[in-house]
Amino acid sequence: MAMKIRLARGGSKKRPFYRIVAADSRMPRDGRFIEKLGTYNPLLPKDSEDRVRMDVERVKHWLAQGAQTTDRVARMLEAAGVTPKTERSNPKKGEPGKKAKDRAAQKAAKEAEANAPAEEAAAEE
Repeated sequence: MAMKIRLARGGSKKRPFYRIVAADSRMPRDGRFIEKLGTYNPLLPKDSEDRVRMDVERVKHWLAQGAQTTDRVARMLEAAGVTPKTERSNPKKGEPGKKAKDRAAQKAAKEAEANAPAEEAAAEE
């Protein structure tokens, strides 16, 4: 069974509250889970103790059993000192999307077209 340590959303609309759970990866995000490992309340200030609470011993147990963490939970575990920090690299993150590239190319073509007659007139004089 493929195990994940992930967040399960609770709380009402616009008031998120998450449980950190160990679940089968095939189960839905807010569906059945095996064990509740802690809580995460993003509405609390970042320096608050109650923002992230987790049972570190149980998390270590599940990691020893082969459970994989999601990116967000992995960051929380790194902050808690449970797992070593990993280097993240996403070189395409700042790169514009396909449509933005197309718009930029069209804009450059229009500018080149507009500048071409002005350059020809300057060359004739």
